[in-house]
Amino acid sequence: MTYLQAIILGVVQGLTEFIPISSTAHLVFASRWTNVFGGDPQQITATMAVIQLGTIAAVFVYFASDLLSITNAFIRDHWGFITRKQPVRHSGTGGVRPIWLSQEAWLGWLIIIGSIPIGVVGLWFKDFIEGPNTKNLWVIAIMLIAVALLLGLAEVVGSQRKEMRHLSLWDAIVVGASQVLSLMPGASRSGSTIMGGLFIGLTRETAARFSFLLSIPAITAAGLLQLREAWSIMPDDAWGPLVVSTIVSGIVGYLSIWFLLAFLRKNSTLIFIVYRIVLGTVLLVLLWMGLLSPVVNI
Repeated sequence: MTYLQAIILGVVQGLTEFIPISSTAHLVFASRWTNVFGGDPQQITATMAVIQLGTIAAVFVYFASDLLSITNAFIRDHWGFITRKQPVRHSGTGGVRPIWLSQEAWLGWLIIIGSIPIGVVGLWFKDFIEGPNTKNLWVIAIMLIAVALLLGLAEVVGSQRKEMRHLSLWDAIVVGASQVLSLMPGASRSGSTIMGGLFIGLTRETAARFSFLLSIPAITAAGLLQLREAWSIMPDDAWGPLVVSTIVSGIVGYLSIWFLLAFLRKNSTLIFIVYRIVLGTVLLVLLWMGLLSPVVNI
């Protein structure tokens, strides 16, 4: 991998990880266009996972104060419960959270619980996820359109009234289950989780913020796991460009988070829905006409 290829992949990853248009799909396009590692699916998958660490670093930086508050409250509230032996009661807001937990500590639990589905499914289907079938353009095109239609439906039927303080255990499970869709190429992690959030009545900005926070355990775990495995499959001369790509993805990813949160305060996800449908349709036509190969033959 050259430094130019690394910068291109870093920019693509940073732009598309948090905007609901599928980072995997666009990284597959970029890797084909630049011919990274000759199209080797294992090396490309490892590259994608490692440079995701740059975008997850962007989440840590952007939400640093939130994460610090969640961590401090989580430790404080549970230590207080253990030492005071305070009984479990529920708050007066429809039983959304136990009354002995602050909103920040409860959000910590919701992130943990919401991360369980993708953790279980991701480990169970790890070999398939890393294989060549997940780079198949037929799958990518179909998922681009399918999630776009579901996101459009969520925009129509969602009440968009619930904010972060209204999040319940069920909400975390639904959004966490939606995140499992992101294991399919073309689905988009942010697209899937924002879709799930809209279906359960979250405002667009709240759905996006919870989506970003929920991405931390999954992307960090995947990146660190692939980083360990990458040592054995990546050529020695790839590590310099890989570091550059990760840094670039972090910088661009930070700007993408800022943009999407600001955008969703006043706008719907319609522009992303249209983009996904158009891109997916173009891919299907090119594949059907035989002008594009579904997979790279190595």
